[in-house]
Amino acid sequence: MPVENLEDRISAIRRFNRFFTRQIGVLREGLLHSPYSLTEARIIYDLAHREVVTAADLGRELGLDAGYLSRIVSRLEQQGLLDRLPSESDGRQRLLRLTPAGEQAFALLDQRARDEVGEMLHNLSEEEQQRLLTSMQTIQSVFDKGKSFKFAEPFFLRSHESGDMGWVTHRHGVLYRQEYGWDERFEALVAQIVSDFINNYNPARERCWIAERGGEIVGSVFVVQASETVAKLRLLLVEPKARGLGLGSHLVAECIRFARRHGYKKMLLWTNSVLVAARRIYERAGFKLVAQEAHHSFGHDLIGETWELVL
Repeated sequence: MPVENLEDRISAIRRFNRFFTRQIGVLREGLLHSPYSLTEARIIYDLAHREVVTAADLGRELGLDAGYLSRIVSRLEQQGLLDRLPSESDGRQRLLRLTPAGEQAFALLDQRARDEVGEMLHNLSEEEQQRLLTSMQTIQSVFDKGKSFKFAEPFFLRSHESGDMGWVTHRHGVLYRQEYGWDERFEALVAQIVSDFINNYNPARERCWIAERGGEIVGSVFVVQASETVAKLRLLLVEPKARGLGLGSHLVAECIRFARRHGYKKMLLWTNSVLVAARRIYERAGFKLVAQEAHHSFGHDLIGETWELVL
């Protein structure tokens, strides 16, 4: 039955994506019951099919952020699965190559992948197998025309690391001074919030996401525990160079998913009426404005706002 409405088509495609990722097991902690994530397994697979390759070339082909790829390569190197060799033509470059242990890891992943697909096909009739293959060829041909998704390679999110809290504090101070004229007391407030987060961090109930693009940090957001049932969203920030990519909405959506998964019943946030773009993101995510209060802070008369989302 044809799907006429655009929103219904979007929902149908997202539903298929959720179904397919669940079907092939990429949401498991380790791909194919291995200790490797999907990205790690893909890197191992690509290196197994070539003699050597630079990290830059590998990142371009896989659509991976340079900083993210560098950390994964370092982890695989520490595990003894790959080597970095100096390039004879360019001393600044390092070539990647699987070690014997890496080749063994690939062989195990490859065999398990073959076994899982074989088992999946075994449960289908010949007619069903042909329908499946034809449908997959159709999907591939539709998207294999030089087109790509808007978010194929805009940013990736990670948890906080050493040095990130300094960046969060610094960039809040700089951007809010440039864009709203707020003084250093706002930077002091941000410093206090991140200090409290680190000193009281509860990884089972709290999280910080740092967004990177092209090896640079371009955004951040926090979820902190207010009570057993209430979480607070704090310090949403998107660098000007990364605006327009949907990063702010993506960060807020991650916070909401985290809060729901960890049993919170409500999420709160505090903002100011002058932060128009952020308010639009919160409203689209389902937050409702529940309180307003005038205050004088950071050198300005402001309207503080409390927003609430029932989870």
